[in-house]
Amino acid sequence: MTLQKHTINDVAKLAGVSKKTVSRVLNEEANVRESTRLVVMQAVESLGYKPNPQARGLASNQSFLIGLIYDNPNKSYVSDVQEGALTACEEHGYHLLIQPMIHDQNDVVDKIESLIYSSRLDGLILTQPFSDNKSLNTLLKKINLPYARIAPTEMMDDSLNVVCNDVESAYQMTRYLISLGHIKIGFIVGHPDHPVSQQRLNGYIKALQENKIEYDAKYVQQGFFDFNSGEDCARRLLSLEERPTAIFASNDYMAAGVLKVASQKQISVPHQLSVAGYDNAPISSYIWPALTTVKQPVTQQALMATTLLIQTIRKKMPEETTINLENQLIIRESTAPF
Repeated sequence: MTLQKHTINDVAKLAGVSKKTVSRVLNEEANVRESTRLVVMQAVESLGYKPNPQARGLASNQSFLIGLIYDNPNKSYVSDVQEGALTACEEHGYHLLIQPMIHDQNDVVDKIESLIYSSRLDGLILTQPFSDNKSLNTLLKKINLPYARIAPTEMMDDSLNVVCNDVESAYQMTRYLISLGHIKIGFIVGHPDHPVSQQRLNGYIKALQENKIEYDAKYVQQGFFDFNSGEDCARRLLSLEERPTAIFASNDYMAAGVLKVASQKQISVPHQLSVAGYDNAPISSYIWPALTTVKQPVTQQALMATTLLIQTIRKKMPEETTINLENQLIIRESTAPF
């Protein structure tokens, strides 16, 4: 026995409205009376009606497909972004196309343009470093494709943005380490192609300056947001004649590399060396000692960016085009007074 699949005509008949009205309600179009919307949604729920994406697309000249572009070695970050974007898409009847791209390839913008047309995307979500890719932003404006940016460092008056203050968060973490009595604080910079890396470095420098601690270049090492670069930077920092008493890494995977090197060198954490990370990735609480870190609301960033994008696609201009979210310091066992 097969279950009967109800159609949009069944919904319209039960609700006592036209098929076009049902379509307008399901697509969340403007100028639909609240009483009408409630009657239609009650009919949808009563019948268990599931809209056909292909049929909706043909009727509205939309694909109901949103693209998410990323290039990030941090798997937990990518997973959190996907979770937020998928939640918003499911809530509003859209599908999500998740596409990794290599950000520094010469033809990356051409590849994204090809993806947009071949998949008939209705909109695009950009994560770092694509959020600050000027050529890509210019293309999207030229072809008039709605898009939303997660964590951009350069603001655009007419773009959709969800941001966190990385400068302030790195400043707060460095100030916390200083409050524990640390003066010789090492810093591991994130990937040079990610603009947030410079912002976190700026926050570190700001805290030093405010506390009249001289900036010392030998305590700053270039990492790449991965475990191996964290190890390499830690070996250099912990081989200095005057080694740092604290190391602040720009993400948790690099901080985990610092913990490994400290263990190999029999440097006790946190008694002889305090270590802090950034992102609050799962690894930060799995390892020992658990990492003091900065928690970013990544899932919420993606959810809000996707929601703003869908509102724009549906010609419902959001009240705010730039949303600011706050990061949070998470204090764990890897830091202690010096």
